[in-house]
Amino acid sequence: MSNNSTSGPGSRGFSRRGFIAGTGSILGVAALGSRATAAVRPGAAPAAAIAPGARVPVLVVGTGYGGSVAALRLAQAGVDVHMIEMGMSWDTPGPDGKIFANTTKPDHRSFWLRTKTKQPLSNFLGFPLDKDIPRHTGILDAEEFSGITVYQGRGVGGGSLVNGGMAVTPRRENFGGVLPSVNAAEMYDVYYPRANAGLGVSDVDPAWWESAACYQYARVGRKHAQRSGFPFVFVPNVYDWDYMKQEAAGAVPKSALDGEVLYGNNYGKKSLQKTYLARAGATGKVTISPLHRVTSVAPAAGGGYTVVIEQINTTGDTTATKTVTADKVFFAAGSVGTSKLLTRLKATGALPRLNNEVGKGWGDNGNVMCGRANHMWDATGKVQSSMPTAGIDNWAAGGAFAEVAPLPTGIETYASLYLSITKNPHRAEFSWNAAAGRTDLSWQTAWKQPSIDAARTIFDKINAKEGTIYRSDFFGGSKIWGDHLTYHPLGGVVLDRATDNYGRLHGHPGLYVIDGSLIPGNASVNPFVTITALAERNIERIIATDL
Repeated sequence: MSNNSTSGPGSRGFSRRGFIAGTGSILGVAALGSRATAAVRPGAAPAAAIAPGARVPVLVVGTGYGGSVAALRLAQAGVDVHMIEMGMSWDTPGPDGKIFANTTKPDHRSFWLRTKTKQPLSNFLGFPLDKDIPRHTGILDAEEFSGITVYQGRGVGGGSLVNGGMAVTPRRENFGGVLPSVNAAEMYDVYYPRANAGLGVSDVDPAWWESAACYQYARVGRKHAQRSGFPFVFVPNVYDWDYMKQEAAGAVPKSALDGEVLYGNNYGKKSLQKTYLARAGATGKVTISPLHRVTSVAPAAGGGYTVVIEQINTTGDTTATKTVTADKVFFAAGSVGTSKLLTRLKATGALPRLNNEVGKGWGDNGNVMCGRANHMWDATGKVQSSMPTAGIDNWAAGGAFAEVAPLPTGIETYASLYLSITKNPHRAEFSWNAAAGRTDLSWQTAWKQPSIDAARTIFDKINAKEGTIYRSDFFGGSKIWGDHLTYHPLGGVVLDRATDNYGRLHGHPGLYVIDGSLIPGNASVNPFVTITALAERNIERIIATDL
């Protein structure tokens, strides 16, 4: 069946005219932003631009989940750590008194070095949503490859700055398909609990959730899932639930209830700046260089590694090039960043002994999006918390786990939105394109079809049961499937293939990978808890044996 099919049971295209006729004119899509001053953000770690010629015991490339775990545990073991971060530190309020931009009003803070936004939901009621913005080192990178757009966080805290906070531990029976070379008992007995504790994961109060207006959309999702016989499961989050209750009561500045998610969350979400990185900074042994990017790593004549780093300004221009030496280097630039860098360094001869698995095994975690148009009696709510709390679990029977996602427009849309994670078998490879001077990815958009088929096992059935239809006004061109993107890039430097079973890169002692590039393409659920737990496992072994 075609990706954009609008025929057949439960898959009729959404009618813009019919929606407007049924609901009245609602074209003024906007949410009122809070005017309160941003909360004081805890310091992640001292920011200090690394000096040219410096020698450091450990250099960590990236400040996302894996890098933050490595920095904290190394510092606790007495090791001085310097972290390199391509994005900004995100600790200074903007003109509106807030650090992060609102989801409904993207400005210069929203996108990484773009002059026009590239929002995941690009259209609404047939109207394009993207707008011109000043070029700036914004928080969300929509990195385009030939067959897919990969959304990634840019800044101190990496992906934790821009995700919905869904902290999902995979079902144990699915773990063998996620990390086949890793001992499941150790992960579930030791490292998953350690990761959840370190991330500040907790569960929403179910009694409050049942009555909270901001989760009406999720309760509608539950009703539809259960009426069609699908398991509906609550999932933990890293949001401060007490803060959200106060938001709902009007006692504090709104954050999740003001739709803040894609471009950062000003108040309630426990990003890495408030958890691992704050604890790393408190050791006094971790410093971070924001707006720096590593361009080369090569063996140094006297031991260790020579690292070339570019310092950039907020319009992306290189303002300085520095060469430093590191005894050990941890690659934690995310699945795409680490894979691109190592693929290029191998191909250009800087790290010639890396094996041929580098760049392989990349996947999109089976991500695909869709929306459904509900009946008038299934209103989803004008105010929707941007922090999801639940999903539809059809992994065993249909190969899909669907997050019941918010659509925080500030108006009633009568729409349900879903991000599905699916069993997609396709894996892509990074390769160095010397002629163009870039790293390419072999993903093909057509490879999303297994994800669409898996998602249909849920939503075709729900539509048939409820007498509802797919929305076709979210992704442009009357598409009903968001098959052009991923929020969950995984793989490219796969554990026990491109590295040993603890992330040590083959051929170059003292080089490690400790991020999502180790996970071979699929985590079966939102991946950041697994990335964190794997990093906890690996760094414990590395500290015990290598340091």
